[in-house]
Amino acid sequence: MKYDFDKINDRRGTNSMKFDRLKEVFGKEDLLPMWVADMDFQSPPAVIDAIEKSAQHGIFGYSFRDSNSVDHFISWVKRRYNWDITPEQVGSSPGIVTALALSVRIFTKPTAKVLIQTPVYPPFHSLVKETGRTLVTSQIEMTPNGYSVNWEDFESKLASGVEMFILCNSHNPLGKMWSIEELLKMGNLCLKHGVLIFSDEIHADLALYGNQHIVMASVSEEIAMNTITAMAPSKTFNIAGLLNSLIISKSPELLNKFNSEINTLHLGMGNIFGHVTLGPAYKESEEWLNALATYIGENVDYAYDYLAKELPTVTFIKPESSFLLWLDFRKTGLSHKQIKEKLINQAKVGLNDGTAFGECGQGFFRMNIGARRAIIKEALERIVATFK
Repeated sequence: MKYDFDKINDRRGTNSMKFDRLKEVFGKEDLLPMWVADMDFQSPPAVIDAIEKSAQHGIFGYSFRDSNSVDHFISWVKRRYNWDITPEQVGSSPGIVTALALSVRIFTKPTAKVLIQTPVYPPFHSLVKETGRTLVTSQIEMTPNGYSVNWEDFESKLASGVEMFILCNSHNPLGKMWSIEELLKMGNLCLKHGVLIFSDEIHADLALYGNQHIVMASVSEEIAMNTITAMAPSKTFNIAGLLNSLIISKSPELLNKFNSEINTLHLGMGNIFGHVTLGPAYKESEEWLNALATYIGENVDYAYDYLAKELPTVTFIKPESSFLLWLDFRKTGLSHKQIKEKLINQAKVGLNDGTAFGECGQGFFRMNIGARRAIIKEALERIVATFK
């Protein structure tokens, strides 16, 4: 293999949230960490080379994002998503959660309602509440054919005075990739009810099995003018610690307001390693990403087949994107608390608690399979031995 995703990379003792915060989160250190959504694979060679070159220079003063790097990002989204944007439509933020929290403050009133679709990434819940807004939820339904929107509920929530809709595209933790028909319907309903869209597309690049990601802002010009899109190389190339995100809007008014707040808070400068890796990531690392997507897809298939054979009471719908499994333990007949205690104390596997993604997460746990196959195998064997 040109890229060795089975290579052992020891992350303990590196101030890794995933590996070195187990005691604080789970009360135990002797767990297989399968929770925080970063991968255990080394970043693409071009990214590592750029960091090493910068480090060898030995001077780490103030830096900026150069225009060539933005051009490479623009070429990336055009080639992969047929999305036409210009440099003037691209802003920055240290992270997407930062951008989302700022957007809630900038674009909604202090008494506003903000809509999310549950189960969904926990900061969507917390930052809405922490900014003093009212959280409104619409549950994504699990059907025999996959996940779907309850359109009657979704529109009734939009019509209840909601000012912003936070879309997760593709979806964390479900791994659902929204179809153009679904995006058009959501986008047009937001236009109908005067609701601004913030589209978190951090997992966009990690489509599996040949699936095609569709950018919300690409489905119509009207929807584009009502949307703030957030993307980043962080999940794609496993560089979340470099704090470098791209905020895009075709609406000059929306982007100018956002940029003004970023500049006021002096959050736009970023860091030197984030800047020097942006271009190499988007210009030189697509082959690596394609190999990664194949490997992750094989991890998904392995987990699906293994559980179907050895523990059919624990199931999941195969994700269409990213490296996260939404494991359904409800058929075990155990309470959520009992499942959690068994995972930690008997299986000794650290998974994300499903209730952090919403009340509809009862009986579910999120598993990160962005790791070498041997670790996936060991984690599943522990789970099977505990719950069989």
